[in-house]
Amino acid sequence: MPLSRLGLVLALGCSAGLAHADTLRCGSQLVSLGDRSFEVQQKCGEPVLRDLIGYGLGPNERREYLIEEWVYGPSNGMLTILTFEGNRLTHIERRRDN
Repeated sequence: MPLSRLGLVLALGCSAGLAHADTLRCGSQLVSLGDRSFEVQQKCGEPVLRDLIGYGLGPNERREYLIEEWVYGPSNGMLTILTFEGNRLTHIERRRDN
């Protein structure tokens, strides 16, 4: 195997436990970045865990917003962690359940 191909295989293998996405499938429904928390709950159901991360400040604004993580799974050995900022989905993370 050429050295460059081996490097690619190693890099992919190291990142296999952690993946980021812009959409998430919940049954036949799709959840996307920017969706509101109530829309996600309607499509995916109640999360296994809700974790209050804290509060953030908007850029160049005097507005504070809630930061919260919702955890779904494990499903096929993977956890799905959704991050909400100000009631909007901002990050979708898939992580292998250890």
